[in-house]
Amino acid sequence: MNKAKKFAALLLSLAMVFALAACGNGTTPGGSAATPAPNTAEPAPTGAPAVEPTPEGGSDSGYRVAMITDYGDITDESFNQTTYEACVQFRDEQGVDFTYYKPNGDSTAERVAMVDAAIADGFNVIVMPGFAFGETIMQSAELYPDVKFIALDVGEGDLPDYTLLENTYCAVYQEELCGYMAGYAAVKLGYTHLGFLGGMAVPAVVRYGYGYVQGINAAAAEMGITGNVTVEYAYGNQFFGDADITAYMDTWYGNGTEVVFACGGGIYTSAAEAAAKVGGKVIGVDVDQAAIINAYGDGMTVTSAMKGLAPTVIDTLTDVIINGNWSKYAGKMETLGLVSADPEANYVQIPMDSTQWGEGFSQDDYKDLVGAMFDGSVTVSNDITVEPTVDVTVNYQGNIKG
Repeated sequence: MNKAKKFAALLLSLAMVFALAACGNGTTPGGSAATPAPNTAEPAPTGAPAVEPTPEGGSDSGYRVAMITDYGDITDESFNQTTYEACVQFRDEQGVDFTYYKPNGDSTAERVAMVDAAIADGFNVIVMPGFAFGETIMQSAELYPDVKFIALDVGEGDLPDYTLLENTYCAVYQEELCGYMAGYAAVKLGYTHLGFLGGMAVPAVVRYGYGYVQGINAAAAEMGITGNVTVEYAYGNQFFGDADITAYMDTWYGNGTEVVFACGGGIYTSAAEAAAKVGGKVIGVDVDQAAIINAYGDGMTVTSAMKGLAPTVIDTLTDVIINGNWSKYAGKMETLGLVSADPEANYVQIPMDSTQWGEGFSQDDYKDLVGAMFDGSVTVSNDITVEPTVDVTVNYQGNIKG
Protein backbone atom coordinates (compact mmCIF):
# COMPACT_ATOMS: atom_id res chain seq x y z
CA MET A 1 0.00 0.00 0.00
CA ASN A 2 1.46 3.40 -0.95
CA LYS A 3 1.74 6.29 1.50
CA ALA A 4 -1.34 8.11 0.20
CA LYS A 5 -3.50 5.04 0.62
CA LYS A 6 -2.11 4.38 4.09
CA PHE A 7 -2.89 7.95 5.09
CA ALA A 8 -6.43 7.69 3.73
CA ALA A 9 -6.96 4.44 5.57
CA LEU A 10 -5.73 6.04 8.79
CA LEU A 11 -8.16 8.95 8.39
CA LEU A 12 -10.99 6.51 7.76
CA SER A 13 -10.07 4.49 10.87
CA LEU A 14 -9.98 7.62 13.02
CA ALA A 15 -13.35 8.73 11.67
CA MET A 16 -14.82 5.35 12.61
CA VAL A 17 -13.41 5.61 16.13
CA PHE A 18 -14.92 9.07 16.71
CA ALA A 19 -18.23 7.99 15.25
CA LEU A 20 -18.40 5.04 17.60
CA ALA A 21 -17.49 7.20 20.58
CA ALA A 22 -20.27 9.66 19.70
CA CYS A 23 -22.78 6.80 19.51
CA GLY A 24 -22.04 5.59 23.01
CA ASN A 25 -19.26 3.00 22.80
CA GLY A 26 -21.33 0.19 21.33
CA THR A 27 -19.15 -2.81 20.45
CA THR A 28 -19.58 -6.47 19.70
CA PRO A 29 -17.34 -9.31 20.82
CA GLY A 30 -14.80 -10.67 18.44
CA GLY A 31 -11.74 -9.69 16.47
CA SER A 32 -10.76 -11.41 13.24
CA ALA A 33 -7.65 -13.33 12.32
CA ALA A 34 -6.57 -10.43 10.14
CA THR A 35 -7.44 -7.64 12.56
CA PRO A 36 -6.27 -7.54 16.17
CA ALA A 37 -8.57 -6.27 18.88
CA PRO A 38 -7.61 -2.94 20.44
CA ASN A 39 -6.56 -2.05 23.95
CA THR A 40 -9.94 -2.03 25.65
CA ALA A 41 -11.42 -4.05 28.49
CA GLU A 42 -13.67 -5.96 26.07
CA PRO A 43 -12.95 -7.69 22.74
CA ALA A 44 -13.38 -5.19 19.93
CA PRO A 45 -15.39 -5.27 16.74
CA THR A 46 -13.81 -6.41 13.52
CA GLY A 47 -12.24 -3.47 11.74
CA ALA A 48 -11.33 -1.50 14.88
CA PRO A 49 -7.95 0.24 14.85
CA ALA A 50 -5.10 -1.99 15.90
CA VAL A 51 -3.13 0.39 18.06
CA GLU A 52 -4.06 3.22 20.38
CA PRO A 53 -1.88 6.32 20.14
CA THR A 54 1.19 6.32 22.34
CA PRO A 55 0.45 8.48 25.41
CA GLU A 56 2.09 11.88 25.39
CA GLY A 57 5.64 11.71 26.68
CA GLY A 58 5.82 8.00 25.87
CA SER A 59 8.85 5.84 25.32
CA ASP A 60 11.05 6.44 22.26
CA SER A 61 12.72 3.03 22.62
CA GLY A 62 11.51 1.83 19.24
CA TYR A 63 9.79 -1.16 20.83
CA ARG A 64 6.14 -1.99 20.24
CA VAL A 65 4.46 -4.73 22.28
CA ALA A 66 1.86 -7.22 21.10
CA MET A 67 0.23 -9.96 23.14
CA ILE A 68 -1.22 -13.11 21.56
CA THR A 69 -4.02 -14.85 23.47
CA ASP A 70 -3.89 -18.63 23.72
CA TYR A 71 -7.19 -20.53 23.44
CA GLY A 72 -9.11 -18.02 25.56
CA ASP A 73 -9.69 -14.29 25.45
CA ILE A 74 -8.91 -11.21 27.54
CA THR A 75 -12.01 -11.67 29.69
CA ASP A 76 -11.13 -15.19 30.90
CA GLU A 77 -10.21 -13.98 34.43
CA SER A 78 -7.10 -16.13 34.14
CA PHE A 79 -3.88 -16.14 32.09
CA ASN A 80 -5.03 -14.02 29.17
CA GLN A 81 -6.84 -11.35 31.14
CA THR A 82 -4.10 -11.00 33.74
CA THR A 83 -1.40 -10.74 31.07
CA TYR A 84 -3.44 -8.30 29.00
CA GLU A 85 -4.14 -6.02 31.97
CA ALA A 86 -0.46 -6.03 32.93
CA CYS A 87 0.49 -5.05 29.37
CA VAL A 88 -2.08 -2.25 29.45
CA GLN A 89 -0.68 -1.02 32.76
CA PHE A 90 2.82 -1.03 31.29
CA ARG A 91 1.59 0.85 28.22
CA ASP A 92 -0.15 3.47 30.33
CA GLU A 93 2.83 3.95 32.65
CA GLN A 94 5.59 3.90 30.03
CA GLY A 95 3.95 5.12 26.83
CA VAL A 96 4.84 2.10 24.72
CA ASP A 97 2.52 1.04 21.90
CA PHE A 98 0.57 -2.11 22.73
CA THR A 99 -2.21 -4.21 21.26
CA TYR A 100 -3.31 -7.83 21.35
CA TYR A 101 -4.24 -10.45 18.79
CA LYS A 102 -6.80 -13.20 19.29
CA PRO A 103 -6.38 -16.36 17.18
CA ASN A 104 -9.42 -17.66 15.32
CA GLY A 105 -9.02 -21.10 16.86
CA ASP A 106 -7.13 -23.21 19.36
CA SER A 107 -4.25 -24.43 17.25
CA THR A 108 -0.56 -23.76 16.76
CA ALA A 109 -1.26 -22.69 13.18
CA GLU A 110 -3.69 -20.00 14.35
CA ARG A 111 -1.29 -18.76 17.02
CA VAL A 112 1.59 -18.65 14.56
CA ALA A 113 -0.64 -16.71 12.16
CA MET A 114 -1.20 -14.08 14.84
CA VAL A 115 2.53 -13.81 15.49
CA ASP A 116 3.04 -13.27 11.77
CA ALA A 117 0.29 -10.64 11.72
CA ALA A 118 1.68 -8.77 14.71
CA ILE A 119 5.18 -8.65 13.25
CA ALA A 120 3.85 -7.59 9.85
CA ASP A 121 2.10 -4.74 11.66
CA GLY A 122 5.39 -3.57 13.12
CA PHE A 123 5.34 -5.08 16.61
CA ASN A 124 8.72 -6.33 17.77
CA VAL A 125 8.07 -7.61 21.32
CA ILE A 126 5.61 -10.52 21.45
CA VAL A 127 4.14 -11.60 24.80
CA MET A 128 2.63 -15.10 24.90
CA PRO A 129 0.84 -16.46 28.01
CA GLY A 130 0.56 -20.19 28.55
CA PHE A 131 2.10 -23.57 27.73
CA ALA A 132 0.16 -23.76 24.46
CA PHE A 133 2.76 -21.45 22.89
CA GLY A 134 5.56 -24.02 22.96
CA GLU A 135 5.11 -25.04 19.32
CA THR A 136 4.57 -21.41 18.34
CA ILE A 137 8.00 -20.51 19.70
CA MET A 138 9.60 -23.45 17.92
CA GLN A 139 8.08 -22.39 14.61
CA SER A 140 8.39 -18.59 14.88
CA ALA A 141 11.48 -17.56 16.84
CA GLU A 142 14.00 -18.60 14.19
CA LEU A 143 12.06 -16.79 11.45
CA TYR A 144 12.19 -13.46 13.28
CA PRO A 145 15.63 -13.05 14.88
CA ASP A 146 15.11 -9.32 15.45
CA VAL A 147 11.85 -9.82 17.39
CA LYS A 148 11.86 -10.49 21.13
CA PHE A 149 9.57 -13.27 22.36
CA ILE A 150 8.51 -13.29 26.02
CA ALA A 151 6.62 -16.45 27.04
CA LEU A 152 4.89 -17.08 30.35
CA ASP A 153 4.60 -20.62 31.66
CA VAL A 154 6.22 -22.29 28.65
CA GLY A 155 8.56 -24.88 30.15
CA GLU A 156 10.99 -27.53 28.94
CA GLY A 157 8.18 -30.04 28.57
CA ASP A 158 6.48 -27.70 26.12
CA LEU A 159 9.68 -27.34 24.05
CA PRO A 160 10.85 -30.94 23.45
CA ASP A 161 14.42 -31.24 22.20
CA TYR A 162 14.56 -27.51 21.59
CA THR A 163 17.19 -24.97 22.60
CA LEU A 164 15.95 -21.46 23.21
CA LEU A 165 17.29 -18.87 20.81
CA GLU A 166 18.75 -15.53 21.88
CA ASN A 167 15.53 -13.72 20.99
CA THR A 168 13.38 -15.75 23.41
CA TYR A 169 12.77 -15.66 27.16
CA CYS A 170 10.55 -18.07 29.06
CA ALA A 171 9.34 -17.50 32.61
CA VAL A 172 8.11 -20.55 34.48
CA TYR A 173 6.91 -20.84 38.06
CA GLN A 174 7.33 -22.98 41.15
CA GLU A 175 3.71 -24.09 41.20
CA GLU A 176 4.50 -26.65 43.87
CA LEU A 177 5.10 -23.79 46.35
CA CYS A 178 1.74 -22.04 46.00
CA GLY A 179 0.03 -25.42 45.71
CA TYR A 180 1.64 -26.29 49.05
CA MET A 181 0.43 -23.01 50.57
CA ALA A 182 -3.14 -23.68 49.43
CA GLY A 183 -3.22 -27.25 50.76
CA TYR A 184 -1.61 -26.24 54.05
CA ALA A 185 -4.08 -23.39 54.51
CA ALA A 186 -7.12 -25.59 53.77
CA VAL A 187 -6.24 -28.17 56.41
CA LYS A 188 -5.35 -25.52 58.97
CA LEU A 189 -8.76 -23.96 58.31
CA GLY A 190 -10.41 -27.25 59.29
CA TYR A 191 -10.96 -29.16 56.05
CA THR A 192 -10.10 -32.85 56.26
CA HIS A 193 -11.66 -34.32 53.09
CA LEU A 194 -10.15 -32.54 50.13
CA GLY A 195 -9.92 -32.97 46.37
CA PHE A 196 -7.60 -32.07 43.52
CA LEU A 197 -9.18 -31.71 40.08
CA GLY A 198 -6.42 -31.05 37.55
CA GLY A 199 -6.93 -30.09 33.94
CA MET A 200 -4.42 -32.10 31.92
CA ALA A 201 -1.44 -33.76 33.57
CA VAL A 202 1.09 -31.32 32.11
CA PRO A 203 4.11 -30.55 34.31
CA ALA A 204 2.76 -27.27 35.73
CA VAL A 205 -0.54 -28.86 36.77
CA VAL A 206 1.21 -31.86 38.29
CA ARG A 207 3.51 -29.57 40.28
CA TYR A 208 0.46 -27.75 41.62
CA GLY A 209 -1.14 -31.03 42.64
CA TYR A 210 1.91 -32.62 44.24
CA GLY A 211 2.67 -29.40 46.12
CA TYR A 212 -0.95 -29.32 47.30
CA VAL A 213 -0.70 -32.87 48.65
CA GLN A 214 2.57 -32.04 50.44
CA GLY A 215 1.01 -28.97 52.05
CA ILE A 216 -2.00 -30.98 53.19
CA ASN A 217 0.26 -33.59 54.70
CA ALA A 218 2.45 -31.05 56.50
CA ALA A 219 -0.52 -29.27 58.09
CA ALA A 220 -2.14 -32.56 59.08
CA ALA A 221 1.12 -33.76 60.65
CA GLU A 222 1.45 -30.56 62.67
CA MET A 223 -2.12 -31.01 63.89
CA GLY A 224 -1.70 -34.74 64.58
CA ILE A 225 -4.58 -35.71 62.26
CA THR A 226 -2.88 -37.45 59.32
CA GLY A 227 -5.05 -40.53 59.85
CA ASN A 228 -8.19 -38.43 59.48
CA VAL A 229 -7.31 -36.58 56.26
CA THR A 230 -8.24 -37.86 52.79
CA VAL A 231 -7.50 -36.42 49.34
CA GLU A 232 -9.36 -37.37 46.16
CA TYR A 233 -7.08 -36.80 43.18
CA ALA A 234 -7.97 -36.81 39.46
CA TYR A 235 -7.39 -35.05 36.14
CA GLY A 236 -10.20 -34.05 33.82
CA ASN A 237 -7.83 -34.56 30.86
CA GLN A 238 -9.04 -31.25 29.44
CA PHE A 239 -8.93 -27.59 30.42
CA PHE A 240 -12.66 -26.95 30.58
CA GLY A 241 -15.56 -28.24 32.59
CA ASP A 242 -18.46 -30.21 31.14
CA ALA A 243 -21.41 -32.32 32.24
CA ASP A 244 -19.31 -35.46 32.70
CA ILE A 245 -16.76 -33.78 34.95
CA THR A 246 -19.50 -31.99 36.89
CA ALA A 247 -21.15 -35.36 37.52
CA TYR A 248 -17.82 -36.70 38.78
CA MET A 249 -17.54 -33.72 41.11
CA ASP A 250 -21.12 -34.30 42.26
CA THR A 251 -19.96 -37.73 43.42
CA TRP A 252 -16.96 -36.29 45.25
CA TYR A 253 -18.95 -33.67 47.08
CA GLY A 254 -21.80 -36.10 47.69
CA ASN A 255 -19.36 -38.50 49.35
CA GLY A 256 -18.10 -35.89 51.77
CA THR A 257 -15.40 -33.96 49.92
CA GLU A 258 -15.43 -30.47 51.42
CA VAL A 259 -13.13 -28.48 49.16
CA VAL A 260 -11.66 -29.11 45.68
CA PHE A 261 -8.58 -27.44 44.23
CA ALA A 262 -9.73 -26.88 40.63
CA CYS A 263 -6.49 -26.55 38.73
CA GLY A 264 -6.60 -26.06 34.99
CA GLY A 265 -8.21 -23.23 33.05
CA GLY A 266 -11.99 -23.42 32.83
CA ILE A 267 -12.26 -26.77 34.56
CA TYR A 268 -13.14 -24.86 37.73
CA THR A 269 -16.70 -24.52 36.37
CA SER A 270 -17.43 -28.19 37.03
CA ALA A 271 -16.10 -28.03 40.58
CA ALA A 272 -17.99 -24.81 41.29
CA GLU A 273 -21.27 -26.11 39.85
CA ALA A 274 -21.08 -29.26 41.96
CA ALA A 275 -19.97 -27.40 45.09
CA ALA A 276 -22.81 -24.90 44.81
CA LYS A 277 -25.39 -27.70 45.05
CA VAL A 278 -24.22 -28.85 48.48
CA GLY A 279 -22.53 -25.83 50.02
CA GLY A 280 -19.05 -27.09 49.14
CA LYS A 281 -15.87 -25.07 48.68
CA VAL A 282 -13.36 -24.52 45.87
CA ILE A 283 -9.71 -23.42 45.65
CA GLY A 284 -8.81 -21.31 42.61
CA VAL A 285 -5.65 -21.37 40.53
CA ASP A 286 -3.15 -19.14 38.68
CA VAL A 287 -4.86 -15.87 39.68
CA ASP A 288 -7.21 -14.85 42.48
CA GLN A 289 -10.37 -16.57 41.26
CA ALA A 290 -12.60 -15.63 44.20
CA ALA A 291 -14.77 -13.33 42.11
CA ILE A 292 -15.69 -15.91 39.47
CA ILE A 293 -15.99 -18.84 41.89
CA ASN A 294 -18.07 -16.89 44.40
CA ALA A 295 -20.48 -16.04 41.59
CA TYR A 296 -21.70 -19.64 42.01
CA GLY A 297 -22.32 -19.07 45.72
CA ASP A 298 -21.21 -16.56 48.32
CA GLY A 299 -18.06 -17.51 50.19
CA MET A 300 -17.30 -20.60 48.13
CA THR A 301 -13.61 -19.78 47.60
CA VAL A 302 -11.21 -20.94 50.32
CA THR A 303 -8.14 -19.44 48.62
CA SER A 304 -6.31 -19.43 45.26
CA ALA A 305 -2.85 -20.73 44.40
CA MET A 306 -1.45 -17.87 42.33
CA LYS A 307 1.39 -17.21 39.92
CA GLY A 308 2.80 -13.71 39.61
CA LEU A 309 1.88 -13.25 35.96
CA ALA A 310 1.33 -9.50 36.21
CA PRO A 311 4.60 -8.64 37.97
CA THR A 312 6.45 -10.93 35.56
CA VAL A 313 5.07 -9.01 32.58
CA ILE A 314 5.61 -5.56 34.03
CA ASP A 315 9.06 -6.29 35.48
CA THR A 316 10.32 -7.96 32.31
CA LEU A 317 8.97 -5.35 29.88
CA THR A 318 10.34 -2.56 32.06
CA ASP A 319 13.79 -4.11 32.26
CA VAL A 320 13.91 -4.96 28.57
CA ILE A 321 12.31 -1.87 27.02
CA ILE A 322 12.99 0.92 29.51
CA ASN A 323 16.31 -0.27 30.95
CA GLY A 324 17.63 -1.95 27.82
CA ASN A 325 18.57 -5.16 29.61
CA TRP A 326 17.52 -7.86 27.12
CA SER A 327 20.90 -9.55 27.61
CA LYS A 328 19.70 -10.67 31.07
CA TYR A 329 16.88 -12.63 29.46
CA ALA A 330 18.16 -13.70 26.06
CA GLY A 331 17.83 -17.44 25.50
CA LYS A 332 16.94 -18.13 29.12
CA MET A 333 14.24 -20.09 30.90
CA GLU A 334 13.89 -18.67 34.39
CA THR A 335 12.04 -20.35 37.24
CA LEU A 336 10.28 -17.79 39.43
CA GLY A 337 9.16 -18.42 42.98
CA LEU A 338 10.04 -16.93 46.36
CA VAL A 339 12.19 -13.83 46.39
CA SER A 340 11.27 -12.54 49.83
CA ALA A 341 9.86 -13.44 53.23
CA ASP A 342 7.15 -10.89 52.40
CA PRO A 343 4.33 -12.98 50.87
CA GLU A 344 3.11 -10.28 48.51
CA ALA A 345 6.57 -9.71 47.02
CA ASN A 346 6.78 -13.23 45.59
CA TYR A 347 5.96 -14.75 42.21
CA VAL A 348 3.96 -17.54 43.89
CA GLN A 349 1.48 -16.87 46.68
CA ILE A 350 -2.09 -17.09 47.95
CA PRO A 351 -4.19 -13.90 48.08
CA MET A 352 -4.23 -11.70 51.16
CA ASP A 353 -7.59 -10.22 50.24
CA SER A 354 -9.79 -13.22 49.48
CA THR A 355 -8.38 -16.18 51.43
CA GLN A 356 -10.84 -17.28 54.11
CA TRP A 357 -8.59 -16.54 57.03
CA GLY A 358 -9.66 -17.98 60.36
CA GLU A 359 -8.53 -18.91 63.82
CA GLY A 360 -6.69 -21.94 62.47
CA PHE A 361 -4.82 -20.01 59.79
CA SER A 362 -4.42 -16.24 59.96
CA GLN A 363 -2.51 -13.78 57.82
CA ASP A 364 0.25 -13.85 60.43
CA ASP A 365 0.36 -17.65 60.20
CA TYR A 366 0.68 -17.33 56.43
CA LYS A 367 3.53 -14.86 56.78
CA ASP A 368 5.28 -17.27 59.14
CA LEU A 369 4.83 -20.10 56.63
CA VAL A 370 6.27 -18.05 53.77
CA GLY A 371 9.17 -16.96 55.94
CA ALA A 372 9.95 -20.59 56.73
CA MET A 373 9.73 -21.55 53.07
CA PHE A 374 11.97 -18.65 52.10
CA ASP A 375 14.68 -19.43 54.66
CA GLY A 376 14.58 -23.16 53.86
CA SER A 377 13.06 -24.36 57.12
CA VAL A 378 10.15 -25.73 55.08
CA THR A 379 11.02 -27.48 51.82
CA VAL A 380 8.74 -28.65 49.02
CA SER A 381 9.73 -31.26 46.45
CA ASN A 382 9.31 -30.33 42.78
CA ASP A 383 9.84 -33.92 41.61
CA ILE A 384 6.87 -34.88 39.45
CA THR A 385 8.23 -38.25 38.40
CA VAL A 386 6.90 -39.92 41.54
CA GLU A 387 3.86 -39.34 43.73
CA PRO A 388 4.70 -37.58 47.02
CA THR A 389 5.35 -39.78 50.03
CA VAL A 390 2.77 -38.70 52.60
CA ASP A 391 0.93 -40.02 55.63
CA VAL A 392 -2.53 -38.77 54.66
CA THR A 393 -4.68 -40.94 52.40
CA VAL A 394 -4.55 -39.95 48.72
CA ASN A 395 -6.90 -41.67 46.28
CA TYR A 396 -5.29 -41.25 42.86
CA GLN A 397 -7.99 -41.78 40.24
CA GLY A 398 -6.24 -40.99 36.95
CA ASN A 399 -8.11 -39.24 34.13
CA ILE A 400 -11.83 -38.68 34.34
CA LYS A 401 -12.11 -38.56 30.56
CA GLY A 402 -10.12 -40.66 28.13
